[in-house]
Amino acid sequence: MRTSIEQYLNTSYRPDREFVDGLIVERNLGEKTHSSIQGNLIGWFWDRRRELPVRAFPEQRVQVSPTRFRVPDVTVVKTSQPQGEIFENPPHLCIEILSKDDTMEYMQEKIDDYLRFGVEYIWIINPRLRKGHVATKAGIVEAASGILETKYPDIRVPVAELLD
Repeated sequence: MRTSIEQYLNTSYRPDREFVDGLIVERNLGEKTHSSIQGNLIGWFWDRRRELPVRAFPEQRVQVSPTRFRVPDVTVVKTSQPQGEIFENPPHLCIEILSKDDTMEYMQEKIDDYLRFGVEYIWIINPRLRKGHVATKAGIVEAASGILETKYPDIRVPVAELLD
């Protein structure tokens, strides 16, 4: 069923949902592994809040286009970048943790939305395969070294730390 942006923005969803061209889209989550990795990421960034010029937000609405709102599992913004209650400027990093029901088509659409919007880095964490991938304008590559990375600022997160 189609709905308006105003209705979407004025409705609370538990868990939060995305808005894509007039449609409310449920997100796949709610499993212990997904929740654990998300918590580990938030904790990792919190522990380094004094040394890294970034802040991490769980399940933060990001308006990636006039008719699309995405809700990454974790959104990381530079502290120098102003954001409102709903992020309308491209974050430095969006992190997606794959759930068992996520499809490649669904994830690719989200990655494309983030990149078109200007997000510099997208991390995709696959708990079942115990792997991470990094998407940028240059493409998607596996973090073969086991380290998810960004530049400016330099962030290096070992995938294994997130999975334990």
